[in-house]
Amino acid sequence: MIYTIIFGLILALAVYYFSGIGKKKVKPFPNHWHPLLMDHVLFYRKLPKSEQAVFQQRMMQFLSEVSIDGVQLELQELDKILIAASAVIPVFGFEEWHYTNLSGILLYPDHFNEDLEFDSKGLLRNIGGLVGNGRFEKQMILSKKALYHGFANTTDKSNTGIHEFAHLIDKIDDVTDGVPERLLKHQYAIPWLKLIHKEMEAISDNHSDIRKYGGTNEAEFFAVASEYFFERPDLLKKKHPELYKMLVECFRQEPVVLEKQLQKVKVH
Repeated sequence: MIYTIIFGLILALAVYYFSGIGKKKVKPFPNHWHPLLMDHVLFYRKLPKSEQAVFQQRMMQFLSEVSIDGVQLELQELDKILIAASAVIPVFGFEEWHYTNLSGILLYPDHFNEDLEFDSKGLLRNIGGLVGNGRFEKQMILSKKALYHGFANTTDKSNTGIHEFAHLIDKIDDVTDGVPERLLKHQYAIPWLKLIHKEMEAISDNHSDIRKYGGTNEAEFFAVASEYFFERPDLLKKKHPELYKMLVECFRQEPVVLEKQLQKVKVH
């Protein structure tokens, strides 16, 4: 009798999970978030209204799948908006995307160190974001200060949120190696690696305007180049046309085209 009850419970839980009943429901997009996005997210501001609506839906889908918790801070609406925008921007060119390798995000008030400490005096705290491994697998840790700075400064070619989500995109095949197999078609893998090494050598020789951290390894180069691509696409296309073209293929979107569309709208 007891085995029958246990089997029944297991069966019920399986039906509950796989039918999607147990999944968090996608909430409607709060209308008052639109002006916040317009004020803080340049990528969103450049989109036509029809695509802004899609962006909103993708944000809410992401927020239904990933939990966000504040560490020694009370989460604000703008915190969630900027995190969700960071997640959607790099995969907006795909009809559907789910970060299957992410379940939760911890938002710290400030930068932290390798021990995830952010309030210990005398310790070097220079990490703005981190994709976890080991016991922190499927977790991301972000500095609120770094997250906000990434969206406030639209000319420095840096965005911590986009950087960390680029790592997750890279890691979705379980290997963080700078070759996002889900984004790059197989025939692009070898040319991409050759391009990476050429650009990293230029960084090492101080002959590149790409942030020096991009020369650390292939994975960091991909994340840093992704920041540059979405923050300053016009400059990247001018100074690194081959890299820009490859990232257009990778992300299936072309930010420079959005910039031109926005300028036309302003003229009219």
